[in-house]
Amino acid sequence: MPTKPPAVEIEVDDRVVRVSNPDRVYFPESGATKLDLVEYYLAVGPGIVNALLERPCMLHRFPKGLAGEKVHQKRVPRGAPPWVETVRLHFPRFDREADELCVTELASVIWAVQMSTVEFHPWNSRRTDTEKPDEWRIDLDPGPLCDFATVQRVAQVAREVLDDLGAVGYPKTSGGSGLHVYVRIPPDHGFQDVRRAALAFAREVERRAPDDVTTAWWRKDRDPHHLFVDYNQNARDHTIAAAYSVRGFPDARVSTPIRWDEVADVDPHDLTIFTVPERYAELGDLHADIDAHPFDIAPLLEWADRDEREGAETPDLPEEE
Repeated sequence: MPTKPPAVEIEVDDRVVRVSNPDRVYFPESGATKLDLVEYYLAVGPGIVNALLERPCMLHRFPKGLAGEKVHQKRVPRGAPPWVETVRLHFPRFDREADELCVTELASVIWAVQMSTVEFHPWNSRRTDTEKPDEWRIDLDPGPLCDFATVQRVAQVAREVLDDLGAVGYPKTSGGSGLHVYVRIPPDHGFQDVRRAALAFAREVERRAPDDVTTAWWRKDRDPHHLFVDYNQNARDHTIAAAYSVRGFPDARVSTPIRWDEVADVDPHDLTIFTVPERYAELGDLHADIDAHPFDIAPLLEWADRDEREGAETPDLPEEE
């Protein structure tokens, strides 16, 4: 009978995290193990902490690696050390509460990886006031027949609109087939207002690129060749993979911050746990100064008011769990 590989102890600042089953293969395509995943997150430590800092965080866990079941976990896994911080959230639909992971240090990330977390999906608000987002997320989500060249074109249109607004956008690959752009905003509005603002922005992108973009609410109404600017990612309890989060794909892709001048040539398949550490060592965290460039969404809310006066509908918020 084969012996179980011994656990390893990882020193993370002034913490020690015990990693069990370090040789378990998480990514069969490459043979990358749980320990490889730990070492990746250590290599991009300040970047992943900056992306998650003090945000409620949903975990996508793969207890047996990618070949096994995927677990979407709101509540922090049992057995957390006392130094792992959480934030309590209320979910009105079922009148339930959950204590979600709230990262304040890198050791919390590594502990979550020990608990089989591959992907980190934070809220766009922080624990100071979880009902007031401080991050507007632009999700460029291609339809099933939409190629990546279209995503790249639309990203440049989105940047033009941001420039016209005087907003600073921080792009990243989604790790899937799309791109994300994040904009820091003052936490002065609730989710409904931020979503209305995001919809107004999406409509402006659609006006400028009508052959490439849709804002149609129902999937059945969208041309599969078009890109959906998914404003719903700004609704309460909707999350997307953080900057520097690994994605649960066989090639171990990473949702990776990029420069605007890289958008035209980037290939998301090139950005993996094997390549991003060297890139990070060279470039640092490309989202490091996002907090220094807040944008007041008031102009977007004016656009939303105008659109609604002209007959545009704002679909109801999706139901919260």
